Amino acid sequence: MTDHRPRVLSGIQPTGNIHIGNYLGAIRNWVAGQATKINFFCIVDLHALTVPRDPALLRQQTRSMAALLFACGIDPAQSILFVQSHVRAHAETTWLLNTVTPLGWLQRMTQFKDKSAKQESVLTGLLDYPVLMAMDILLYDADEVPVGDDQKQHVELTRDLAQRFNTIYEQEFFVMPEPVIPTVAARVMGLDDPLKKMSKSSDHIRGHAVPLLEDAKEIERSFKRAVTDSYNEIAFSDDPERAGVNNLLGIYQAITGKSQAEVLADFANARGYGDLKKRVAATVIDAITPIRERHAKLMTDPGELDRLLAMGAEQAAAYAEPKAQQMKEIMGLVVPS
Repeated sequence: MTDHRPRVLSGIQPTGNIHIGNYLGAIRNWVAGQATKINFFCIVDLHALTVPRDPALLRQQTRSMAALLFACGIDPAQSILFVQSHVRAHAETTWLLNTVTPLGWLQRMTQFKDKSAKQESVLTGLLDYPVLMAMDILLYDADEVPVGDDQKQHVELTRDLAQRFNTIYEQEFFVMPEPVIPTVAARVMGLDDPLKKMSKSSDHIRGHAVPLLEDAKEIERSFKRAVTDSYNEIAFSDDPERAGVNNLLGIYQAITGKSQAEVLADFANARGYGDLKKRVAATVIDAITPIRERHAKLMTDPGELDRLLAMGAEQAAAYAEPKAQQMKEIMGLVVPS
């Protein structure tokens, strides 16, 4: 029987430092939506190569990312989680799509212009990775692509390239994906600067973000140093001067799923900001400790992790390889029988 659920492609780079902002803003939503849609979760290790990487570290981070996603609740019985380079069709079809991609379309991409302006030597991969991202999506006939505002332009380019290919070869071969920007995702700000979104690329990750794999003592220290204000009033507020307290309450609310009124009731008897920080830290530790433990178990069982990734790659290839073969045929290549 044909499965008519929407197809969703989500990609994540294996570059480490995944923190509670990533978890509350994206990964937890991925886990919650597994039963209602056909989900492909792609660890985009090929994208990571657009800047120089230490090979051993990249391999370790890729395996750790896979273990972390499984530990967070991605279920291989419901979803397809795989490493991008394990499915050859991604790289192969990127070349095919390159042959119909105007250079100017890539040069106008905002992220390319921003990143290339900061580099003395610009690698071809930095210019071309939006085409690879497009094929990540198009290979699976994805209907939806969850992205942040900074990635919306890449999905729009994917739509433009899909339409261009369909027009050139006079058939509706590629599905037009839609960018989906979560409207209810938690927005977690930095503990050291609550006016800036928590980022895994911060130069000072310790004290700024709370990595999912951080130990309890360091989490306590990070929250203890969190920026607050001089009002000494525990309340939600839009006042930028009170952003620190608002961020702490928002983290607590996102993890517990409680309403603002329920959150404030929980802290009605709190003894100042020190008590607030201590209790939010404890709530975070209780939520992520099982994740850290499951991750550690998988990382010490490489055979099981390899089995899960091989299964995911095989399932992904079952979708991607036929699409790649059809693409070759449409473009006039001789496809072996």
